[in-house]
Amino acid sequence: MERVICLVIGYLFGLFQTGYIYGKLHHFDIRKHGSGNAGTTNALRTMGVKAGAITLIGDCFKCVFAVLLVRAIFASKADMLPLLSMYAAFGAVLGHNYPFYMNFKGGKGIAVTAGIIIITDLRLTAVCLMAFILTVGLTRYVSLGSLVVSVLFLIGLVIKGQMGLFYVSHAYLMEMYVIGVLFVISAFVRHKANIGRLLNGTENKISFGKKEGK
Repeated sequence: MERVICLVIGYLFGLFQTGYIYGKLHHFDIRKHGSGNAGTTNALRTMGVKAGAITLIGDCFKCVFAVLLVRAIFASKADMLPLLSMYAAFGAVLGHNYPFYMNFKGGKGIAVTAGIIIITDLRLTAVCLMAFILTVGLTRYVSLGSLVVSVLFLIGLVIKGQMGLFYVSHAYLMEMYVIGVLFVISAFVRHKANIGRLLNGTENKISFGKKEGK
């Protein structure tokens, strides 16, 4: 039951679509511009750096807040808090990617995933950040950098788990790994079109000097 509650809490937090709300406050519907996606990259491309930064921070920290709330509610279940945190975080990704009030068409969940990465380990956060910056800096493909981050999160999760640093039972640890795999699957599914364009060389490259769609 705790798992379901955490998923629901995460989903509710995930419904806060930062890019969409920011756009509406500025009389701009992000769904009708650029890729039509409500996430950070499209906010950056269509509304500029400030909007992109606000969207990134908002989407990231809605996951952090969901996890913190879950940890407060289930503080007495210390032996499974890392697992419940994963459920809350994945719920936030689902809420972000599939918001019911936007016909289940939201973002791609990478900024939200960044929230659980921060919660999981600051060293892993640094590695993922550097990998993202390096990948995007060299290729200018945000989608590729996002996929790299999702895979690194799973690798980091397993490494920390195998080192015994989550202090949970083996069964809970295996469950955490499964959820970690779901994060990666979700990222790849939501980036399916991007992957196709990457493979045939037609993927859009990021540009910081101009806005699109306005």
